[in-house]
Amino acid sequence: MKTYQHFIAGEYVDPIGGKWIDSMDPYRGEVWARIPQGCARDVDRAVAVASLALREGPWATMSPSSRGKLMMKLADLIAANAQRLAEVEVRDNGKLLSEMLGQVNYNPEWWRYFGGLADKIQGAVVPIDKPNHFAFTRHEPVGVVAALTAWNSPLLFIAWKCAAALAAGCTVVVKPSEFASASTLEFAALTKEAGFPDGVFNVVTGYGQEAGSALVDHPGVAKITFTGSDSTGAKIYAQAARTLKRVSLELGGKSPNIVFEDCDLGAAASGAISGIFAATGQTCIAGSRLLVQNSIREEFSKRVAELGRSARKGDPMLADTNIGPVTTAPQYRKILDYMEIAKAEGARCILGGGAASDMPGGQFVEPTIFVDVRPDMRIAREEVFGPVLSIIGFDTEEEAVRLANDTIYGLAAGVWTKDMNRALRMTAALKAGTVWVNTYRAISYMMPFGGMKHSGIGRESGMQAIHEYLETKSVWISTAEGSPANPFVMR
Repeated sequence: MKTYQHFIAGEYVDPIGGKWIDSMDPYRGEVWARIPQGCARDVDRAVAVASLALREGPWATMSPSSRGKLMMKLADLIAANAQRLAEVEVRDNGKLLSEMLGQVNYNPEWWRYFGGLADKIQGAVVPIDKPNHFAFTRHEPVGVVAALTAWNSPLLFIAWKCAAALAAGCTVVVKPSEFASASTLEFAALTKEAGFPDGVFNVVTGYGQEAGSALVDHPGVAKITFTGSDSTGAKIYAQAARTLKRVSLELGGKSPNIVFEDCDLGAAASGAISGIFAATGQTCIAGSRLLVQNSIREEFSKRVAELGRSARKGDPMLADTNIGPVTTAPQYRKILDYMEIAKAEGARCILGGGAASDMPGGQFVEPTIFVDVRPDMRIAREEVFGPVLSIIGFDTEEEAVRLANDTIYGLAAGVWTKDMNRALRMTAALKAGTVWVNTYRAISYMMPFGGMKHSGIGRESGMQAIHEYLETKSVWISTAEGSPANPFVMR
């Protein structure tokens, strides 16, 4: 069994308190590693070295082009270690190797993209209306960034957050979820190998209420970026407000996947299955509300259930597995509770509906589909974060929009139709940060990602993301000669 350490100032170090947390293999149901249980003193140490690296030493004086070259080298190292990193991530969170390997193979593109963007952060000369003044803006790193990542895709979230932050010239302290920290700690060594100066990239692991809370409160941290539930995000937002920290939040969703009668039914059915059962439903963009036009609802529900029935549960390391275990025991119990709530409220289960007792580890649930779901049911309004699909009917396009937007969330939405005029109307009408048409779960380092309403604040990926980690400074230079006629008057 491997025992991990914090990564601080370019070195692996034991937790100051001398405590570790068992990390469970969700598939086998056994402890496979230990991670440090960080405390406020560990956070102090990490923030101190990150602050020093920001102010002094190689990183503080490094040109943007040089920062970009380090990021390009890191991208190559991620690519060379993709198989190993993906296998560690699967062991830690139980998601499919095919998905995790796909993510890690794609991961270097974020580092290349933002590495190339590092020396293209430009201010501007302002044609100011004041005579005898030269005015311009410049962009500077916001400071030390605390990146709090979730357990479902740790390395992907590091790329989304830290690539932009480092390109902007910030330094970072990552606090991964206590349920899946191993891949982040393995990744940290690659930053050292790539040549990043000590203190630029740091990792402190532990519980949210200890290490995470200490980071949010720390006076040396300027910016918090968090991925997780909206309830936790709201607490972090309120806590960060006490010290006026900048905050980016990528939170939950209850995403509508909208199927019109004129669509390609086969493609839409595959998209519906991928949208909810991929990653065992443990993704914030899961298309958990399937809105189907009533003229095809019964036929389409049968088609989706038939596809869902073919899903193979098993070892996430195997290529032919479609459904892996639920990552954490609390999440497993939560999913089962929601299934019972749905049944009690009158939803009819046409697939699954309970635990998969024939699997190892004790954390498998059956892919589940409910029909006869009313929009006011909890299963249709609250984020389950599991392989549980609610099918809701609608008659008109206007009703589909109303149902889709009737939620506190606004992360993503899908639309299935052959009518491009309808597609364009829907993309404008839906209140979601991402809208997919005739596809689902597509992401790119080039496209901004984030939510509206309770689904978050700010954007990750794309050119817009780097400005989440920059401050704009306005500079005024007087070109006038002599003293002003009246120094008490604003000029």
